Amino acid sequence: MYTLLSGLYKYMFQKDEYCILILGLDNAGKTTFLEQSKTRFNKNYKGMSLSKITTTVGLNIGTVDVGKARLLFWDLGGQEELQSLWDKYYAECHGVIYVIDSTDEERLSESKRAFEKMVTSEALDGVPILVLANKQDVEACLCIPDIKTAFSDCTSKIGRRDCLTQACSALTGKGVREGIEWMVKCVVRNVHRPPRQRDIT
Repeated sequence: MYTLLSGLYKYMFQKDEYCILILGLDNAGKTTFLEQSKTRFNKNYKGMSLSKITTTVGLNIGTVDVGKARLLFWDLGGQEELQSLWDKYYAECHGVIYVIDSTDEERLSESKRAFEKMVTSEALDGVPILVLANKQDVEACLCIPDIKTAFSDCTSKIGRRDCLTQACSALTGKGVREGIEWMVKCVVRNVHRPPRQRDIT
């Protein structure tokens, strides 16, 4: 009887919680992506004006419920001096969303170096990675094949994990829902990083 009641309690009042890191260089659109995610998945969320978003110094946190999963986002600052803090969060995370500014060709190699350093960390072994080619609403942006070519050296380092490169415009919201839904599928089926149980509040 206890087992039945315990199972019913978990079904009714608990969600599986997954921690998702949002990484990338400064000005790539990470916080805008986080705000769009919260707006799209949280019914009563009144998002901040996207024009008022400034460079993240430190950390932004957001929560989104998708079905029986709760995603806890950690949006980390992307300035060079803050990138050294990223690895402090790797052991706790279940997935990574890596945001690339596809309008900034000059910093693409810098973004690739940061991605390469992140993807080769043993603490992220087997963790799914969603690479978002952001700012696809801008006419002169790099397309997905261009970004895949620029990051082709990293392919072998990704290893055996779920990885997707997807077009996105965090400003208009295009590709946000699809990216989040893909990430949910990946973290739920990843047996190497079980979720945390959290009461629904």
